[in-house]
Amino acid sequence: MKLYFFPNACSLAPHIVLRELALPFELVQVNNQAKTFADGEDFLQINPKGYVAALQLDNGQVLTEASAILQYLADLKPAANLAPANGSWERVRLQEWLNFIASEIHGGLAIFFNGAIQGEVRAMFLATLYKRFAILVQTLEGQDYLLGARYSVADAYLFVVLRWAGFHDIDLQQWPALAAFQQRVGERQDVIEALAAEAA
Repeated sequence: MKLYFFPNACSLAPHIVLRELALPFELVQVNNQAKTFADGEDFLQINPKGYVAALQLDNGQVLTEASAILQYLADLKPAANLAPANGSWERVRLQEWLNFIASEIHGGLAIFFNGAIQGEVRAMFLATLYKRFAILVQTLEGQDYLLGARYSVADAYLFVVLRWAGFHDIDLQQWPALAAFQQRVGERQDVIEALAAEAA
């Protein structure tokens, strides 16, 4: 498999999960602005959407969207328990969290990468984001991970997008449960290794 990535992007979540599952893969960095690879080839030929994450399977098929990739990877090694079994109520809860992270946290933080978001508009988006943070806090004050005591692919995804808060001068220490979650996940060996590999 090939994982197309850009450092600090949401592609870090499947990168972490690939390492957690000890699956063989190749990392291929994308120039996020030019939509090319180091050799100048066109990333749009791999993913016409033009963004990471994209996972190319050994049969040539390409899977996009972090939530879909994360579930696909977890299902390759169900014994690792990174996702509940397909068809179970717990799996529906996982999908609920993945969708919430994608639309409300990922989307809510990504908007601030647009430097034009300033002043009253920024304050409006922050107010909405902080309401979403409150939902996370309500859950994580009572348990270590989104699904309870067990780490899942949703936690990897949340960890990655919450890292963006620091890029936008949002101090997660305001929410001790979120700061503790980030520390807890950040101490996992495969997370450390994925971060190191993307920094290389």
